Formats: sequence, C-alpha cells, structure tokens
Amino acid sequence: MSKQILNFIVTAVLAYVLSFIVGWSGIMIAAFLTAFLIPLKRSSVFFVPFSAIFLSWAIHSFILSSANDFILAKKIGVLLSLGENPYLLILVTAFIGGLASGIAALFGNQLVTLFKKD
Repeated sequence: MSKQILNFIVTAVLAYVLSFIVGWSGIMIAAFLTAFLIPLKRSSVFFVPFSAIFLSWAIHSFILSSANDFILAKKIGVLLSLGENPYLLILVTAFIGGLASGIAALFGNQLVTLFKKD
C-alpha cells in the first residue's frame, strides 16, 4: 500500500475518532500526527490530508443536512451570503476543514524535517 493511500485512510479514521473527544479540531491533530508518523513528499504533504478531510466532511455534512431536507443548511447559507444553495455551503464547509488539516499536516512534516538526522 502506498504512503499516500495509507496517510489518507489513517487521517480520515483518526479524525473521525478524535472528533468525538476534542470536537472539530481533531482533524488538525489527526493530520499533524499522520504527517509526523507517515511523512510524504512535496505537495502530497498538503493535498492528501486536505482531500481526506474534504471528502469526509462533505459526506458527513451531506448526510446530516439531508436528514432534515437541508432546512438548516439553507438558512445558514442565507446568513453567509451563499443564497439558499445547501450544496455550496457543504463545499465551503469541506474546504475550510480541508484547509485546516492541510496546514496542520504541513506543520507536522516540517517537524519531521527539523528532527531528521542527516
């Protein structure tokens, strides 16, 4: 199994488990830990955790919103000037989660390079 796939799976599962303990900030802890323990190279350091959390948050928010026929998502969309489009709110939510996890993963990878012996 490649490092990218392993990092993707571990990040998504660890973020799901940590979200029950520390809330939404568990995604950053999960991305940081997986980047520290399973280091990746180049742009995949950012984009693998980003895509793992983006996908998991998009699916999770879609499931939660579809349970009440997107009523709350439409109202929040109006408050955020997104119109009554719940799918746009789901994309914005997933993007913010992915961005937070990608930045945390970059920090984890920078610590790996800092402590790495040459």
